[in-house]
Amino acid sequence: MLLLDDVKRRVAELAPEVKDLADALGIEAKARRLKELETKSAMPEFYDDPAASAVVFSEMSGIRAQLENYQKLQGLLADAETWLELWAEGDGDAAAEAEQTVEQLEAQTEQLRLVTLLTGEYDRNNAILTFHAGAGGTEAQDWVEMLLRMYQKYAANHGFKTTVLDFLDGEEAGIKSATLLVEGPNAYGFLKSENGVHRLVRISPFDSSGRRHTSFASIEVMPEIEADKSIDIRPDDIKMDVYRASGAGGQHVNKTSSAVRLTHLPTGIVVASQAERSQVQNRETAMKMLVSKLVQIKEREHLDKIDDIKGVQKEIAWGSQIRSYVFMPYTLVKDHRTSFENGNVGAVMDGELDGFINAYLKAASKGELAGAASAED
Repeated sequence: MLLLDDVKRRVAELAPEVKDLADALGIEAKARRLKELETKSAMPEFYDDPAASAVVFSEMSGIRAQLENYQKLQGLLADAETWLELWAEGDGDAAAEAEQTVEQLEAQTEQLRLVTLLTGEYDRNNAILTFHAGAGGTEAQDWVEMLLRMYQKYAANHGFKTTVLDFLDGEEAGIKSATLLVEGPNAYGFLKSENGVHRLVRISPFDSSGRRHTSFASIEVMPEIEADKSIDIRPDDIKMDVYRASGAGGQHVNKTSSAVRLTHLPTGIVVASQAERSQVQNRETAMKMLVSKLVQIKEREHLDKIDDIKGVQKEIAWGSQIRSYVFMPYTLVKDHRTSFENGNVGAVMDGELDGFINAYLKAASKGELAGAASAED
């Protein structure tokens, strides 16, 4: 049974935090910045430089989303206080409405609280996720397809836009590799926690004997970086190959050679895009991916080899997994860095990853992250 005093206490505890979040998120400064950008975008010469104007529009969109999220939080607090007043006056429906609103208020407060932990230079950027099948053959390729779908659902749940930039079909089923662009405010800040090897344990649908199989897939997460003046990419350093774009499962999408694969000769990095309609557009997308990878390399140039930048892709198998998804003999998804777990595997595969991501961000902010799991875990 709901008690009015208990719900009042929860709202009273949240009210000052809602106010404090305005300072922590820099709401006033962001509102001023938005006005500056709107004034700038109204100038006649603004569109003379399409690339620069695109960057401004991207920043404006991000700021608007942040301001709207905080306004939503304020609205939920006001609604909760109103329902509490009606409840106290004896309104029969107010108790349930108050409880529902307070739950939404708590969830929104937690989400914005986590945004304050996103202090990295690229945390507000879009994210690029690259998937690779590891040990496990067809089973691992099916696992990649399952993970791709899981992150697409996560993105949809959070209002992010997704585009499959590139993929390679599996020989019998699933996907050998894929690249997914996730667009939205702080997409990289949240999804950077997903970088690593993901382990699947289940009864394989591809095994007629019904045996339990263990499979692995790696996910590399990068921020999408529009341009970086410190990165000099010479035309002679790039080898470009073109090929026909095709849909997942062999479905044909484009009968012309519009897909583009770029190889950065000095580092051996390979990026590809086949999501756009034209070769020119795919090359632009692939160049963004290449810049993002080179920026990561520059920031970690103290590492001995370029291969180290790819981290988890060095060995997509035992000893390097960050998370295990067990479908059989029990159901459990466990993150080995934070020990956060969820027994509802179906919900996790439907994109309910907030618990894992939130636990990662909190642990990272306190310096409490554990390493990847070993073979014995």
